[in-house]
Amino acid sequence: MTVGRSVAAARSYLYVPADQPDKLARAGDRGADACILDLEDAVAPAYKAAARSAVGAFLADGPAEPADPQWWVRVNADTAAADIAAVAGPRLTGVVVPKADVDLLAEVHRLLGEAERARGLPDGSLAVFALLETAGGVLRAEAVAAAPRVVRLGLGEADLAAELCLQPGPDKVELWPLRSRAVLAAAAAGIAPPVGPTETVLRDPDRLEATSRLLLRQGYRGRTAIHPAQVAVVNRVFSPTPAEVDAARDVVDRLAAAERNGTGVAVTADGRMIDAAVARSAREVLDRATTGR
Repeated sequence: MTVGRSVAAARSYLYVPADQPDKLARAGDRGADACILDLEDAVAPAYKAAARSAVGAFLADGPAEPADPQWWVRVNADTAAADIAAVAGPRLTGVVVPKADVDLLAEVHRLLGEAERARGLPDGSLAVFALLETAGGVLRAEAVAAAPRVVRLGLGEADLAAELCLQPGPDKVELWPLRSRAVLAAAAAGIAPPVGPTETVLRDPDRLEATSRLLLRQGYRGRTAIHPAQVAVVNRVFSPTPAEVDAARDVVDRLAAAERNGTGVAVTADGRMIDAAVARSAREVLDRATTGR
């Protein structure tokens, strides 16, 4: 089965409450690479059934357009069967699975397969974005990342802090080891780097930029957002700058020239040796610049 591992690694994932039709209607125009239509935390229990129906109707309204963002739905762990049955279709990129663990992901894999067959979708076309939000999920992060259909990991830092009795400071250094665990698990599984958690301080773009750049340095290549105003900053931070692209292209060109000349040795303009690891990092920058994500 060819699972949706070809899904582009988006920079920005905008959460959209699934029980607010006006926000659903405008979600695709907010500039995010991906939208997460949220049936979980954003919806009170009494409104979940109505929200499920609203998302199903929204995703069924017309074919996917090239300019559309990726459409994800965050399902509820305890009602995954009903949620997936309601929202699966050709416009759906995949589902975001909260409190992800191997047993839950195996069940979601089965449910998505049933939904694909019921709707005539290609086998494996619906992907999974797995959220590590429990101690058990983090301890089994490698297995979570390698589970069928998983194309991206995310970290639910608020849930983890509560379960682990952490009291994170402003820089959240207490959570950095968990961030590294997600980065390692994603790399080992050969999937895209993970998506950073949401910045909950909404009216401080400087803080949003600073915390996003920290995530970038820590190995993350995207971030969730809970307000449309956060999207532009997130997209900018997780996009290579023109200077970074030029430097990366120079590295790749110099190494290619050295290989053509048979020397096998190349150095950057400022005299640093270019080895395979340096070239790999440069190609990662160029890949992100090419996709725009």
